[in-house]
Amino acid sequence: MKISKQARRDAKQLFRSCQANGLLDENRLRQAVQAVAVQKPRGYLAILTQFDRLVKLDVHRRTASIESAQALTPAEQASVTSSLSGKYGAGLNFRFSQKPELLGGLRIQVGSDVYDGSVRARLEELRNAL
Repeated sequence: MKISKQARRDAKQLFRSCQANGLLDENRLRQAVQAVAVQKPRGYLAILTQFDRLVKLDVHRRTASIESAQALTPAEQASVTSSLSGKYGAGLNFRFSQKPELLGGLRIQVGSDVYDGSVRARLEELRNAL
């Protein structure tokens, strides 16, 4: 589906109106979608499609996925959480998981940024260097 420039602009404006202090407000999101659905302006489906895309991109950008070989202690989780919040700002959603195949270390992904300090990644680097 091709989206017109006007629909993109309207979706972007709607997206900005749903932000409070740089973070999306869930209540404003609901109200904005309901208002567009009720009013049905010209190209409202394209506006909602683009708006959905912008929201998904923002949620992805604000999600930190932390993978470790073993479960992290609460102190380690707090340390990782505070350092990532310092780098990326408040409003991150943290998701901790275990992946034994990492062998050790951490693999952190925040949006499109990936920090791989796992033993597996280091072994792969050594194997590729030889």
